[in-house]
Amino acid sequence: MATSLALYSTLEFAANPGRPVTAAEIAAKYGVSLHHLSKVLADLARAGLLDSVRGVGGGYRFAGNPKRLTLLDVIELFEQTVESGNGNGERNEVETALAQVLSEIDEITKATFGSITIETMLKLVEKHRNAGSPVAEKMQR
Repeated sequence: MATSLALYSTLEFAANPGRPVTAAEIAAKYGVSLHHLSKVLADLARAGLLDSVRGVGGGYRFAGNPKRLTLLDVIELFEQTVESGNGNGERNEVETALAQVLSEIDEITKATFGSITIETMLKLVEKHRNAGSPVAEKMQR
């Protein structure tokens, strides 16, 4: 859930680069816990992707470069890589074969997420918004 919130939030902030956006706005838009979202936003700020804006009209502002920041960059802030196996370091041939397949899937997934920038995602959201996609319409509100 934290990863999804981070991706939604990053896209919201990147779509409004000069305007501070509050955690309450995003929580209301996506129907999520303000408390949980606040923790995610604090992590994004610590990572340098958001700047905190204090005072009246405050919130957070996007501090990243949407042309260089990828989905993988955001995902890796919240996801840990876990090694599979039977716990004692030894695998039978089925576990070894399955681990190989899963590793290959992980590498393909990482390559895909690493090739999609925030700027590309914003264009995709806009394309879906123009086509009347319910998900994109939710991001527009």
